[in-house]
Amino acid sequence: MSPAQPSATDRKKAESLYQEAIAAYERWDVELAIKKLESALALYPNNPSYHMNLAQILSRAGDFDRALRSLANYLRLAPDSPVASRVEQLFASGMDPVEEQLTERMTAAQMPIDMIGAAIQMWMEFRIALGEEPLSIPKPEAWAAALDYTVRKVNLRDVPLERLAALYDVSAETVRKHNATLVKMLDIMPCDYRYFTGPQNPLDKLVEAAELLEQLEERFNEE
Repeated sequence: MSPAQPSATDRKKAESLYQEAIAAYERWDVELAIKKLESALALYPNNPSYHMNLAQILSRAGDFDRALRSLANYLRLAPDSPVASRVEQLFASGMDPVEEQLTERMTAAQMPIDMIGAAIQMWMEFRIALGEEPLSIPKPEAWAAALDYTVRKVNLRDVPLERLAALYDVSAETVRKHNATLVKMLDIMPCDYRYFTGPQNPLDKLVEAAELLEQLEERFNEE
């Protein structure tokens, strides 16, 4: 027996909540986005796109267990989706071709294991962040090179683009294009806490400076 469909009124309310969730997500108000989308799902639990978008938001919040549960719901409701095979790969126990290339070549380049792990983490988050957008991987080395290059830049280990591209036997232009896609999709910034592996993140000093400035301004404005 197929599950009961929501009324037109509930679907309209759910869509309004969904739009509010997306707006909150885009301005990085993750907690509000999750709350709004969960409310939308309470009204319209059989909408696969809502489950996919909840997975995207939970991933940004770092709640990967719940994100994977949302993806499982998506697959249950949309088993014939064009992106089903890509989503299913996230549940696989082994590495996909991109992760294999990444691990092999970063290890050969004597990169620290935690940076390799950060690159693999970035790849997982990127595939979730894509949502229902298609992803073409004609040459796994290209995405592996872009992930390696991006993680190095985040960790202030800049390497000439042409040299890194040569390590993966891909063009520098392809690496540049994929790097731009990663940065845009995941909203990556310098020393991003999600992928920075050093003992002292330079951003900590900026946070401390901002807090100190706020305290000084409060003292300055005291009567």
